[in-house]
Order: sequence, then structure tokens, then C-alpha cells
Amino acid sequence: MAKYEQLVQQIQRQIHTGVWQAGDKLPSLRKQAEHGNMSLMTVLQAYQVLESQGWVVSYPRSGYRVAPEIRPVAEVQEAAAVLSTESVDVNDFIFDVLQAIRNPRMASFGHAYLDPALAPRQQANRSLTAAVRSMPLTSVVDNLPPGNEELRQLIAQRYAAQGMNISPDEIVITAGGLEALNLSLRAVTRPGDWVVVESPTFYGALQALENLGLKAISVRTHPQEGIDLGSLERALQTHSAKACWLMTNHQNPLGYTLSLEKKQQLAALLKKYQVHLIEDDVYSELYIGDSKPLPAKAFDEQGQFMHCSSFSKTLVEGFRIGWVAAGKQALKIQKLQLMSTLATSVPIQLALAHFLTTRNYGSHLRQLRRTLSQRKQANYVCLKAHLPDTVKIHRSSGGYFLWLELPPSMDATELYQAALAENISIAPGRMFATGEQFNHCFRFNASFPLNDAHEQAIIRLAELIKAQLA
Repeated sequence: MAKYEQLVQQIQRQIHTGVWQAGDKLPSLRKQAEHGNMSLMTVLQAYQVLESQGWVVSYPRSGYRVAPEIRPVAEVQEAAAVLSTESVDVNDFIFDVLQAIRNPRMASFGHAYLDPALAPRQQANRSLTAAVRSMPLTSVVDNLPPGNEELRQLIAQRYAAQGMNISPDEIVITAGGLEALNLSLRAVTRPGDWVVVESPTFYGALQALENLGLKAISVRTHPQEGIDLGSLERALQTHSAKACWLMTNHQNPLGYTLSLEKKQQLAALLKKYQVHLIEDDVYSELYIGDSKPLPAKAFDEQGQFMHCSSFSKTLVEGFRIGWVAAGKQALKIQKLQLMSTLATSVPIQLALAHFLTTRNYGSHLRQLRRTLSQRKQANYVCLKAHLPDTVKIHRSSGGYFLWLELPPSMDATELYQAALAENISIAPGRMFATGEQFNHCFRFNASFPLNDAHEQAIIRLAELIKAQLA
């Protein structure tokens, strides 16, 4: 974490604990620099960030004072409302965590994908076999970007079922949802640009920013309410952001879904500041209730939102087929794809088109949603029964993730290492942030059945937590 970010968090904690009261004058830039062994520019940058977040107010020739109206203590989170990171450096740690999960003996609570046993493998394989047998000689050319025409039309029809007018010509088929997201990011940014992400955010977003040399603006995000739109607007006022990479439905890792009203407000805010939205919506089919939640893309009036999704979370993860409804960026994304992956797997595109037209995809989704809902509840009840009361379990309807918050004194990375030694995996909070504000949290995959082996793994995980607390 940069020195100015450390100072930002230090002063926020001091205000939170009452060291500085509303209206109190903060130490001058020079005094703070001398006390903290920092440069004047570092202190000035920290004070300006605090001012942009509403914590302090600057007065001409009088310095900085604590703002007269501070959020009540119950509403203040330890994480900064907006955290600007000049360089993102998380890939090595994420790689190590994902490699460890590959152990077949592992209780895979840290896995990002749902239980592979839930995939309709036999039906999918039959579609793949049929597609390969009937594959025409021109199939390679026919399925170059933007992708298979029939598959794009079928996806457009699924948008139409939600009342959204998305043309097949706007859709680009990709090698999974992550490629759709990365191509979208490349289409609207250049190295050194600022990009808004949630805090915490999906680690794939952080990896993409690191790979492309982009700078992160992490905006405070609530486990139930979602991204703080007030903090987002302040970030857009103080940084020339080119794009926002956000999840509006069943966010990974927190699990929340933005309300329809908040999606409309988000769309209006991004229109006001002319910022592109890269919408990661790979979990939207895993809802609970009568209707699939609309994406923010439904409120896009200017074609500046790129809606990315995938079949990996609902069918067979190994198929790796996603897409982006790219608006005005469709042609640019096609050109970028031609220069990188060239094209998405032709047999898999044909197999998915075959599956969607000949199999009952709707019936499969209904059964999948019921199963995931039951398993998520069972895992939650088991965790609640065995974990100490000081551990908070955040859950929301839909999806299959739980977000666990340990006491602030604990380190989830240490817990991860201890659990790994016993063939239990979790996804530590360090994977989902550019700073250390979620080091006491971890994500839990609740898509697996609560059989005896998994229940014993949860009991052992609870014992490790209690031991670390002691």
C-alpha cells in the first residue's frame, strides 16, 4: 500500500475512534510530514483523498479540519470509501491460491466455479458430438468474430425475453466471460488510465488491470447494498476514469444484487460523466425468485455499456464460451479478438447453439437454481452452528457465495495457509482488493453438497479459526 493510502486509513481510524472530532483541525502538512517521516506531497495527497471522500474540509489559510458531519460509527467501514492505486500487483498471490485448489482431495470452499456434478454433461456431450458430425467445411470462416450467427441470435432472443433490444450484430462470442471482459477493457482504455472497481472486487478484474498497466480506483461496496454511488461520484469527480468494471447481479465475492433503482442511478451517473461500463454479469441466471434481474445494460441510452456474460456458470465450465453485448464497441472488440485469440472454438460454438435449440435449457436452470439455493442454506446453517459468534456471515439470495468476516485482528491469509495444510481451501480476502482492508475476510463456495466429508471440513475450519482467535 502506498504511503499516502496508509495515512488515509490511519486518519480515518482516528476519526472513527474519536481521536479527531468534527471540526477539529488536523496537523499541518509540515507537521504531519515530520511526524510520519513523509514528504509534503504524500501528506497533501492523503488530505486531498480524505477531502474527496467527505472526511475532512479544507479552509483557505487555515488548513484541514474534520468535516462537521461524519457518518455515524455504525455506518463507517474500515475500508476507505475510495482507494486510488497507481499500480496493481496481485497476480502472483492469486496464481498460488488457484493452483492449490487443483488438488482433487481438497474441500474446495475456495473454488470460484460451482460443483461440476451439477453440469448436464451427458446432454452437452451429445450436442458436441452432433455439432462435430454436422460441421460444414466453411465452419471456421463462418464462426470468425463476431462468432456463430445462430448462437448470437439465440442470445439476442434471451435478451428480448427480458424486454431488452440487443441486436445479434452487437454480440461478440468469446472464449469465456473473462475474455469478453478483458477485450471490453482493452477497447476503451490505454496503459495508465484509471478504472473503477468495487471494493472488494472479483480478482479477475485486478489481474486484468495489472496485465494492462491500468490504475485502480476501488470504491466502497456494501455486502447487501452494493457499490456506494455517492463515493463513486466523488471518485469520478476527482479522477478521469475511462471505465467502471462492476458486477450488478450476485457480485463475486460479496453476493449482493443491486436494486433496479440503483442500477438506473448508476446508469445515469455514468452517462453524466461519460464513463464506459464493463458489466460482469456471469451469475445473473442463478437468481432466486420469479424473474431474472435486469442488468444495468438495460438502461444504457448511448451504447457505452458492455454487458459480458458466459455459459460457464450454468452449463459446463470447460466449454469456455462467453459473449459481450458491446454496443458501439462491437467492431473494435472483434478486431482486438482477431489479433489475440483469432476466434472462439468452432465446435463448442456449434455445440452450444445445438444445445440451446434442442435441449430444455430452461428446465436445467430451474433445477440448478433450486439445488444451489438449498445447498447455500445448508452450508450457511452449518457454518453458523460451528463458527464463533464473532465471525459475521454475509449471505444474499441467488448465486452460491458466502462472505465471511473474521474479527479485524485475524489474518485470513494465515487461516488459508493453515486450512490448506489440512486439504481445506478458502479464498482469502487479499485476493479481492489492492490494499489490506479485507485481509480478515474470506469467500466461501456453498455450491457443494453438505455431505459428511464437507461437514467435517467445516468443523475443522471452525476449529482453526477458534485456535487463531485464542
